Parts: sequence; C-alpha cells; structure tokens
Amino acid sequence: MKYTNSAPIYLQVVDSIKEKIITGVLAPGDRLPSGRDLALEYTINPNTAARVYQTLEQEQICYTKRGLGTFVTEDPERIRVLREEMAENLLDAFLTGISRLGISREEAIQMIIKKEG
Repeated sequence: MKYTNSAPIYLQVVDSIKEKIITGVLAPGDRLPSGRDLALEYTINPNTAARVYQTLEQEQICYTKRGLGTFVTEDPERIRVLREEMAENLLDAFLTGISRLGISREEAIQMIIKKEG
C-alpha cells in the first residue's frame, strides 16, 4: 500500500480495512490478521497495527475475542452505516474538488451523466 502525507498512516490502514469490509473482501465474522501479521501486510510498526485495531474497535467495526483474535463485526446495520459514511466522505471530497475548479453541482451532475453514457 502506498501511503500519502494527507492523513496519519494508521487512519489510511483503517480506511483500507473498511474498504475491504464494504467490498466484501472481508465478510462479517471474518478473523482479521494478528497485529504482527497486519504490521507485515501493511509494512507498518506493530504499535501502529495495534492503534488500527483500537480505532476499528472504537468505531464498532471489529471486536476482539480474548485469545482468539480480532473479527469483523457481524452487525449488518453497522456495515450499512459504514458504507454510507464512506460514500458521503467520497462525495464531499468530490464536490469540494469540483467546486475548486469552478464547476457547479449541476455541471458536475451533467458531466457524470455524460461519462456514464
């Protein structure tokens, strides 16, 4: 994974895991890699990996079973809300970028329709 300077690395990894959940790469109830394996997978410090899991647990996206590991939430409502939050964030970033270019929302919608067609 390539990291940017726009956000802390742990948040970029959190977003990557969230995306895997939303797209079905990780299913509800799936076991996540151990902290050390996550650190290796994302080439991050093990302390950063621990912070990733702390953040995901605080957001109720995963949970830990002592001695068994960390698992993706099995709550379909939480996953639905996560999907909506991520979509809204993408839309906000898109609209902000479009606005900076001097393009109105209406023009942007027409551009999207044209692009789809």
